Amino acid sequence: MKVKMILPALTEAISPHWRPIKYSLFPPLGLATLAAFFSEDDEVVIQDEHVETLDLDDEPDLVAIQVYITSAYRAYELADRYRQKGIYVVLGGLHVTSLPDEAAAHADTIFLGPGEDTWPKFIADWRSGHPEKIYKSRDRTLIGAPKIRRDLIKRHLYLVPNSIVVSRGCPHHCDFCYKESFFAGGKSFYTQAVDDALAEIEALPGRHLFFLDDHLFGNKTFAKALFEGMIGMGRVWQAAGTVYSVLQPDLLEKAVESGLRSLFVGFESLNPTNLRQQHKYHNLNRDYQAAIRRLHDMGVMINGSFVFGMDEDDENVFDSTVEWAVQQGIETATFHILTPYPDTALYRQMAAEGRITSDNWDLYDTRHVVYKPAKMSPEVLEAGYWRAYREFYRWNAIFQSVQTKTTWNDRLRHLIYAGGWKKFESIWDSIIRAEQVAKVRPLLESVLNGFGSLGVIPSAKRKQGLEDFSEKELDPKIVT
Repeated sequence: MKVKMILPALTEAISPHWRPIKYSLFPPLGLATLAAFFSEDDEVVIQDEHVETLDLDDEPDLVAIQVYITSAYRAYELADRYRQKGIYVVLGGLHVTSLPDEAAAHADTIFLGPGEDTWPKFIADWRSGHPEKIYKSRDRTLIGAPKIRRDLIKRHLYLVPNSIVVSRGCPHHCDFCYKESFFAGGKSFYTQAVDDALAEIEALPGRHLFFLDDHLFGNKTFAKALFEGMIGMGRVWQAAGTVYSVLQPDLLEKAVESGLRSLFVGFESLNPTNLRQQHKYHNLNRDYQAAIRRLHDMGVMINGSFVFGMDEDDENVFDSTVEWAVQQGIETATFHILTPYPDTALYRQMAAEGRITSDNWDLYDTRHVVYKPAKMSPEVLEAGYWRAYREFYRWNAIFQSVQTKTTWNDRLRHLIYAGGWKKFESIWDSIIRAEQVAKVRPLLESVLNGFGSLGVIPSAKRKQGLEDFSEKELDPKIVT
């Protein structure tokens, strides 16, 4: 059996004028995970349109397409094209789960929710000639799942081919997050067995890892055991976590000792009312400055995430957020316009209030305004979003932020990392087009690791860190 699995690209990812590096960072692990359920006799191909031109003249027996909201129209176009040739097409992913009726019009079979339990059942049904129209995930577990088909990944096309996911979902419930829809009807947060995760990590070549988990620190017991098992592997890694997890005693220390060097942190808003309205309770009453200081003291760089356009935001939110982030010495920042994704609590609320202004899914990319903001016009919100990026990544702002670091090594690392991410986009574009991103990987590892320094915290300093951030420090007022 010939199987083709496709990750469709966003329009800008295949632009003839400019290709951002973010679309060449990670391979499509979701498809590689599902590919593992096929037999050794099946001929399986994975194509990621972000990094390669699709071959659309082939005639496989089965085509599987992963659908995100901003690639939905492209996914439907590809699905329709293959179905016109009489080829069986299946669709799955976040957008399919959110809008199954829309997706079903372009597919022979659709998948709702994660596929670890439904995919093997579909394959058996399809081989017997009786596939169902809809497969809905119910039984959620990663225990006993087959190994990801990393042999199908074209490693040389990605800056970070060693991406890895050891859990699914998140323990928190924020109104603007897709997770509630995708994991409806079953567990919304679960992990691999620690030994399985460690075995997968140990098998990966090179040093650098990037955990793509929504919240790697979400299960403290699992995370601590994972980090303890990684100590001594010589890895350098990045991941995502919350302010609360950073302030947990002993957890961050274990992460750093095992190789953590950069953490994506969802600050989202400096206004506690915004956090409360979006049910992001785990950020309430947390001292953002304490979390930042704790990460920086341990040599961990920060990618701070901020969302503009919540109901308490006015036209002053952009400048005040950027100024605060620069003063805190945050190395990189990711800004978003609040986006009411379909089938989320936020979308339902805004739809009921008559505030949704567009159902053009191409615009649901967190860079366009698709609703009526409460305290500013859509034009002000969109302009402020772009201004925030420009202001945060101005050389003057970068140098100002660099000065918050206490050592020349940390200052240099900050300068290279922040500057390299946003100030040399034309160079990244040339590297991507020449398919040479893999050659930049050693530089990334060196920067993350402090130019050769292991960066492991001496035990005395770790002990002091626990004293400085004891349980009584976990609930100070949020810094605004």
